[in-house]
Amino acid sequence: MILLALDWAFILQKLILIAVVVSASLIIAMYSTYAERKVAAVMQDRRGPNRAGPFGILQPLADGMKLFFKEEIIPNSSNKFLFILGPCLAMLTAMMTSAVIPWGDKLEIFGTTVSLQIADINIGILFVFGVVSLGVYGIMIGGWASNNKFSLLAALRGASQVISYELAMGIALISLLMMTGSLSMKTIVEQQINDKYHLWNVVYQPLAFLIFFVCSMAECNRAPFDLPEAESELNMGFHQEYSSMKLGFYLFSEYINMFISSAVMATLFFGGYDMPFVNEAALSPNVAALVGIVALMGKIFFFIFVFMWIRWTLPRFRYDQLMNLGWKGLIPLALANMVATGAFILYFNK
Repeated sequence: MILLALDWAFILQKLILIAVVVSASLIIAMYSTYAERKVAAVMQDRRGPNRAGPFGILQPLADGMKLFFKEEIIPNSSNKFLFILGPCLAMLTAMMTSAVIPWGDKLEIFGTTVSLQIADINIGILFVFGVVSLGVYGIMIGGWASNNKFSLLAALRGASQVISYELAMGIALISLLMMTGSLSMKTIVEQQINDKYHLWNVVYQPLAFLIFFVCSMAECNRAPFDLPEAESELNMGFHQEYSSMKLGFYLFSEYINMFISSAVMATLFFGGYDMPFVNEAALSPNVAALVGIVALMGKIFFFIFVFMWIRWTLPRFRYDQLMNLGWKGLIPLALANMVATGAFILYFNK
């Protein structure tokens, strides 16, 4: 009876949407490696990948095949179960955060309305924070299970870095939530679309966005915050003992995290799937949804480019500088912004 009561059409819609989002995330992460090498090449006045296919466009496939077919090596002194669990957990948590992001409005297919969001839950931002917090376990487990002192030191760095910058990120988001009054990412996008001044949240909360952006780079272990992967002093960091696709999972999870972080920033601060200067209400539902997807992807690709631009522009911080920026710089700024937002709301709501 329970099986008969299930809405199989709804379940099928969600399964197809999950497959599309996962596939798109993997493809974008794969070609982000190509884009990163091309951006680096332009900044360093060289060509970058140009042998595998036209303009080197098949280079990510060649890299993936190389990792897939390389010999699998598990150190004898490692904890084998946890050694395998670490990269799997990093990849799983990176993919799970995409579940609450609204990728567009709605599609009309054969008379059925299909939402372009896997799960529209009323605590979407808390879900993202919870899953992101679990991501550090992939680094910690991999570093500890390797039974390598360099890997363990890098894992400890990664854990303390994530804890430090999650505080500032969370406090910065409180300022945004005080203005929106909702934890649902879909609701936050709709509020920006229907804003009476036609402005996005970045205009109302520029400092919160700046803090969130800096913390996102630290959460993704992107330069200049790539202390857990500091090759010059830690010999590749927490994934030093990994090879083949286990190493590939760690590398892929970083690019997927960068893609999802860009999607979250675009959703919370830049209107999500809202296309500026376009009246979506004047379009058909399907055209409006496709325009929204293009708009969101354009914002995401811009942020990914900025991530890469910063990586090849700024040198890596020292560890004490990393901690000082988090605890003495960003957290006080986020607290001051939260207090100022509260005072503003209290004054103008009288």
